[in-house]
Amino acid sequence: MAATDIERGLSTAEVEERIAAGKINRNMELKTKSVKELIIENLCTLFNLINVILALLVIVTGSFKNLTFLFVVFLNTAIGVIQSMRSKKMVDKLTLLTSKKAIAVRDGAEVELDLDQIVLDDIIRLGRGDQIPADAVVVSGEALVNESLLTGESDLIKKQPGSELMSGSFIDSGLLRARVIHVGADNYVAKINNEAKYVKKVNSEIMNALNAIVRFASIIMIPLGLALFSSSVSELWDAAGTPGDSALSWCFSELLAGRVPSSALLSTVGALLGMIPQGLVLLTSSVLAIATVRLARRKVLAQQLYCIETLARVDVLCLDKTGTITSGRMEVEGTYPLPVEGMGAGEGDAAVPVDTTVLDFALANVARATSADANETCQALLNYYADRPVEVSEPLSVIPFSSSKKWSGASFAQGSYVMGAAQFVLSDRAFAQVENRVAELADTCRVLVVARVDGFTPDGDMVGEAEPVGFVTIRDEIRTSAAETIGYFNEQGVTLNVISGDDPRTVSSIARVVGVPGADAYVDATTLDTPAKLDAAVDRYHVFGRVTPQQKRELVQALKRREHTVAMTGDGVNDVLALKEADCSVAMAAGSDAARNVAEIVLVDNDFASMPAVVAEGRRSINNLQRSASLFLTKTLFSMGLAALCIALPPYPFEPIQMTLINFFCIGAPGFVLGLEPNNARVKGSFLTNVLKRALPASIAVILAAALDIFVARVFGFSQLTLSTMCLLSSCAASVSLIWRISQPLTPLRVVLFVFVVAGILVGVIGFPELLSIANLSMGQMVILAVIVVFTCSVFFKLATMMDSLKPRRRHAATGFGRGVRVHLGRGGGKVSSTGSTAERFAKRVAADMAQRREDRTAREAEARALEGVAQAQPKKKKGSGAKRSRVTKSAQGIKVSMPSKKKK
Repeated sequence: MAATDIERGLSTAEVEERIAAGKINRNMELKTKSVKELIIENLCTLFNLINVILALLVIVTGSFKNLTFLFVVFLNTAIGVIQSMRSKKMVDKLTLLTSKKAIAVRDGAEVELDLDQIVLDDIIRLGRGDQIPADAVVVSGEALVNESLLTGESDLIKKQPGSELMSGSFIDSGLLRARVIHVGADNYVAKINNEAKYVKKVNSEIMNALNAIVRFASIIMIPLGLALFSSSVSELWDAAGTPGDSALSWCFSELLAGRVPSSALLSTVGALLGMIPQGLVLLTSSVLAIATVRLARRKVLAQQLYCIETLARVDVLCLDKTGTITSGRMEVEGTYPLPVEGMGAGEGDAAVPVDTTVLDFALANVARATSADANETCQALLNYYADRPVEVSEPLSVIPFSSSKKWSGASFAQGSYVMGAAQFVLSDRAFAQVENRVAELADTCRVLVVARVDGFTPDGDMVGEAEPVGFVTIRDEIRTSAAETIGYFNEQGVTLNVISGDDPRTVSSIARVVGVPGADAYVDATTLDTPAKLDAAVDRYHVFGRVTPQQKRELVQALKRREHTVAMTGDGVNDVLALKEADCSVAMAAGSDAARNVAEIVLVDNDFASMPAVVAEGRRSINNLQRSASLFLTKTLFSMGLAALCIALPPYPFEPIQMTLINFFCIGAPGFVLGLEPNNARVKGSFLTNVLKRALPASIAVILAAALDIFVARVFGFSQLTLSTMCLLSSCAASVSLIWRISQPLTPLRVVLFVFVVAGILVGVIGFPELLSIANLSMGQMVILAVIVVFTCSVFFKLATMMDSLKPRRRHAATGFGRGVRVHLGRGGGKVSSTGSTAERFAKRVAADMAQRREDRTAREAEARALEGVAQAQPKKKKGSGAKRSRVTKSAQGIKVSMPSKKKK
């Protein structure tokens, strides 16, 4: 583009031509779900559908007191919607912190545009703190660019005419104009975002277990329900004197006459309700929702409930260096004076205080003199000497840092000094004398030499040969809590991998400082040029440098093929693919929009030290839910077994209202109390296996007790009301035994809970017999019931002891190069299988089709927005470029937006 075109930019006609061609910078950022989508997602579930169908059946009978189970359904759905809305609101607030405007040159004037109003070939002006809105090539000016959010490298990159700028990076210093070469989906940052748009399946054992239980119940309850209803109708038909040709025809005639067989329908619904772990679903949502509230107080945002559990199960944690272990800022590691002959005795040094070394004097004052355009190195020196007593001297002349010279300097009454890279500051002879020392210090830090010179020429060159007076080492500022946090994960047996786009030697040195095991062994990912090499490196190294975004994702995939549960931390666009692939992803609030939107957990205060609190909450939730879930699953299992038994021996002994007593005192109340106790024990074993080992003994005991009750009732001719009462009390006895067992070891709270449960059952049975349909038992019936209860409890404790003695199954994974091999070692022998699957490729194809439809839908909106920008540009051209604008800068806390003040009218 010619110089005149650079000054004029695109004309209005050229802009409209590009808009018509669709060459618009459409907004390709990852979006949070809409309110409508969140409500539908939480409302339209299999669990809710089953309960609605059962509620309709109860309504048909007219027994509205048996609709109380819908409260659980409503509460569970409300918790899910509220948590989803809360996460959406928080992420949307964080998104507002990023740049949303750009300055473009059109028709010879600078205009302010929204990012989606930029078109191809627009000339944009970028200065310090600006975020690059679209891929562009520099046409005039120079600048240092921070690409850490895209590449992971913390070093600033010099950009000059002809250099390409990547969208999403920041201008650290300098001023330039650039021509847009990519817009919309063609931008570098958009390509990475698009790869991350597929919906990741949540890897949660608890959620998978709950879904499996609900699916199993929904499948088995249809044949069981129909068979149980048919059996109950047959019994009613017999009681009515077998009118008509069959029980089925009699049932239809009764329905047509408006007489609903309410007792048969209610007993069937009561049995089916027992098969659905309603309370367990509600308890799980409540416990995890409370955990998210607790974490929110610690400035941690959990974007979906089950991620807390996943992080507690993690056995491999992949850390991004920049923004996680380090703060993203630079700091002074140390200063190293050199003994140089004549220094301190010369005329120029007479005014340097005796209690200050020449090195400290030169560093502090050169940094202050060049602070007007301070880069990260200069800022680190200013911070270092801010609270150190070094005399301030007025500079006589200042030579700012130049990327071509690689040094900066200043002259004072005490002498002239320069600071920069040793190879550029010192002569070959002088550098050879200190080369070994520089190499030694450079092993862990960036090394700058400080030297004295005779002065500076008018063009800013050094006069005389530079004589070194010492070195200063600069490194990435390590978070003060990083070592302690990494030590915590080491103690918990979590394998730590540091994955970064930086030089592997720098990454290794930082990992070594904070205590990452195996940090001395590192690899440059540019050498991992085949899938086989990368897959093999996973087992050999724990520090990876020069890693591309695609390689980060492949490393996570390789770890998952080895049956690891992987967590990934990151803050940049370069981390998005790996964050999306990991079982649990953690992002910093100060990072990119894309990283925050795909992460399950966002650290709002950007503090890695919050991670142990998340693990602790996850452990408390999992361990307590495992204990409480056994109560809920007991009801599900015995309801299924009892329904199958009652097909042969009708009717079903429980009404829905009778299950309320069991649901509250034997399941709900103890489940919620035990589910919210403090518990930081390590998570062991599978969630469903642990729960079943506790629930099966109690379920079998209840079914045996019910079978005995039915047998005794038929032998002695007990009424249906008496049978129902005996089944209710024997079931409560087995449930109380289970509560006693899972409450070990006893604590004051658990003792109070146990007394409350027993007292509540007694009060319900004795105080509300009519409401709960409780019969008045005779002495003989009570003796028989006592024998059954003792038998039931004995069977339970015996079975529970047997379950505890079973050895857990072991599963190990071994991998070769590229493709995984899974080895199952169980009690019955071993089995080898492949980990290969086509599911992921299918999911990607579906996601690609959906993404294309979304892009087509937004194209028309983007065109309208761009035309609006053309209309807005006309009046701004007349006003000139002197209007105040908001300014976006990168600060220690993240991204800072400074808005212009409004004048009061």
